[in-house]
Amino acid sequence: LCISEPEICDNPQFIVGGASRTDICQGDLGDCWLLAAIASLTLNDKLLYRVVPQEQSFSEAYAGIFHFQFWHYGDWVDVVVDDRIPTFNNQLVFTKSAERNEFWSALLEKAYAKLHGSYEALKGGNTAEGMEDFTGGVTEFYEMKEAPKELYKIMKKALERGSLMGCSIDSLVPARFETRTTTGLVKGHAYSVTAVEEVKSQQKESKIRLVRLRNPWGQVEWNGPWKWETLSKLEKEKLQHQNADDGEFWMSFEDFKKNYTKIEICNLTPDALEDDKLHKWTVSVNEGRWVRGCSAGGCRNYPETFWTNPQYRLRLLEEDDDPEDDEEACTFVVALMQKNRRRERKLGANLFTIGFSIYEVSITMHGNKQHMQKEFFVSSTSKARSRAYINLREVTQRFRLSPGEYVIIPSTYEPHQEGEFILRFSHMYFTTPMSDQPAPASTGEESEEDQQFLSFFQQIAGDQMEISANDLKDVLNKVVSKYKDIHTEGFSRESCRSMIALMDMDGKGRLNLQEFRQLWNKIKQWQGIFKGYDFDHTGTISSYEMRNTINDAGFRLNNQLYDIITMRYANENMNIDFDSFVSCLVRLEGMFRAFQAFDQGGDGTIRLNVLEVSGHQSIISRQCNV
Repeated sequence: LCISEPEICDNPQFIVGGASRTDICQGDLGDCWLLAAIASLTLNDKLLYRVVPQEQSFSEAYAGIFHFQFWHYGDWVDVVVDDRIPTFNNQLVFTKSAERNEFWSALLEKAYAKLHGSYEALKGGNTAEGMEDFTGGVTEFYEMKEAPKELYKIMKKALERGSLMGCSIDSLVPARFETRTTTGLVKGHAYSVTAVEEVKSQQKESKIRLVRLRNPWGQVEWNGPWKWETLSKLEKEKLQHQNADDGEFWMSFEDFKKNYTKIEICNLTPDALEDDKLHKWTVSVNEGRWVRGCSAGGCRNYPETFWTNPQYRLRLLEEDDDPEDDEEACTFVVALMQKNRRRERKLGANLFTIGFSIYEVSITMHGNKQHMQKEFFVSSTSKARSRAYINLREVTQRFRLSPGEYVIIPSTYEPHQEGEFILRFSHMYFTTPMSDQPAPASTGEESEEDQQFLSFFQQIAGDQMEISANDLKDVLNKVVSKYKDIHTEGFSRESCRSMIALMDMDGKGRLNLQEFRQLWNKIKQWQGIFKGYDFDHTGTISSYEMRNTINDAGFRLNNQLYDIITMRYANENMNIDFDSFVSCLVRLEGMFRAFQAFDQGGDGTIRLNVLEVSGHQSIISRQCNV
């Protein structure tokens, strides 16, 4: 049952006494990862009130709605929700505050659920997801067994810089998720790291390092060997220690490292937390997608398709300004995030196993923005790569490489897996992602007329000396059927009409001798290209080779168009037969011609008014038959 706040209590408030980490108590929904992120968010007012705008209340200008803002795959989006919240027996079912009449945390959870499609979509996750969606930051992971010696310093500096932190204890047995240990900690459960401090012990002269954590349940705390009696009253006041079972507790840093498996730190800037200096960074966000049969090539284990993955150029121009470092190297951060998998979970989608590789481009290839071919990756080794391919929403890693030009290949582990992603670079200098700009198609020179071709044309055209779409269909299917090394389902009447529209200069809907010969020469040229990429001699080509065949035919397209072509022309086995291949090239040439008709200045750009757009669409429809 969903009811509004005034029906739950007499004096509903959006925020009571300021938003704090104790306002978040988990309900029946398995979203501890999100609540741990919200608790961390409350430690930074500037960040909090970006996500939870302050000017809202149940009294002034109250309209029964509230709005929240989230970073969503590169953009800040505003999400509006009404004030109705799921309840049972007049009690909130999901997130609630320790104050019965406070509702900001419950409404924030509802807005986040709306962003991802449902409350159900929030079950299970990673604290890093929530922290990044509240800040737009980049998260770095530290495994406790491989943590750097200066981990305490890193954590302290992270909190000082406004970073958000979460941690967890891995459970190797899924059935034992969220089970309590004898010390009160919970396996497979997310915690917020809310403070780190050094205090003096009354028993020892040395300082003791402590970590404060919060369980989003709002209860169940660490009951390990740490003794508060060893601290003076002054030190306890400094730590704001209270004997209240509110889910927040202190533990020694050594116990923290022994008991927790990993820690996630969401940094608002890419500055290394080991470094005392702050630097200026440029962050580049690039959107892309993996399309089955075109750009979903899988990892390096699949050399036949790996090269077809999206490619992004990175240029490192200046080494780090560190007088204590003799190495000429540039620091940068790469973050690969897959999109919308949580929202699409109800359709059976799960997180892909993702990662990326980085290759150096030789000096002779600098400035060449063409898509790198298979031969390059077969003969080259990667200069850097993500630590592992893993099924997380985002894979992030910090690198140091020599100045130069590099190409980054984001991919799923397995090929043929379709999905969208964003790739974020953080450094002083970045180029834009590779994008092949369209160039005019080359048509080649006509060969001279000869008696043999004239005779062939007369047999088809008859006394009228013109060929219709049906005539063209019959002759193409008859000729192609004689080639056993070319597989085709047969040219359709519609595809033949498109060919005639492409070559018909006088608008009669039929081809004369000269027009037919130009078309015939094109088809012969395209046949040679097609056979050159039929590596397995099946009479078809792999859709992953369409990029190369289209390039060889004289067209330069961007990645989005290659994706669209694959979805339109490839069959269920990701193969393309000859008639589909020819139909694709005919449509491409028609569209290029239509564009060039409007490109009066020859600079590759056009400007149209409303009437010209209509005329433009008419030309494309006539020439491309779409």
